Order: sequence, then C-alpha cells, then structure tokens
Amino acid sequence: MTDDDNIDRDPAAVAILELIAAALGGVRPEEVAHAMAERYRKPKDGPNLWRKYMHAVRQEALHLARDGDIAILRKGKAVDPNKPVKGLYRLARPDPASD
Repeated sequence: MTDDDNIDRDPAAVAILELIAAALGGVRPEEVAHAMAERYRKPKDGPNLWRKYMHAVRQEALHLARDGDIAILRKGKAVDPNKPVKGLYRLARPDPASD
C-alpha cells in the first residue's frame, strides 16, 4: 500500500489496512483502536482513550469489507458484511479464493 492510496482514506481505514498488512492471522478491532489511540494520544489522555476510536474502527471495517478490501472473520470464517456482525470477530486480508 502506498501513501497515494491513503490520501482520501479515513484514519481508521488506514490503521486497519496497515495492521492487517503486518499481521498473519488478522487483527481484532480493539487492536486497531489501541493503535489509533497511541498515534493520537495527548499527555492528558487517560488509559481508556482507545474506546473513543472503537465506533470508527467498526464502521470503517464494515465499509472496507463491503468494498472487498478486507474480510471480517468469525470463528475463522468470513461473514457477510451486509448483515449485522455480532460477537467477537477479526479483521483480515480477503481470501483470494472467495472472489
């Protein structure tokens, strides 16, 4: 992924794509929110700053999955991003075999 790819992307989408590119088995949305919190942390911010970013991470994950840029995995299997995603899930690279 180049910097040109990230020019018009939301910071949450950029964080998701960067972490997925570096991870072997995908990442949890909480890990992305933690990474964003560390990136934008100010000296007075508390330890739960990452929670502020969870909604944005979830929304961008759905958007990226609907566009086919990532896959949302539950119990190791891709789920339909057009249906409600509940419970624990991971964000991963899309499976090329599912195209």
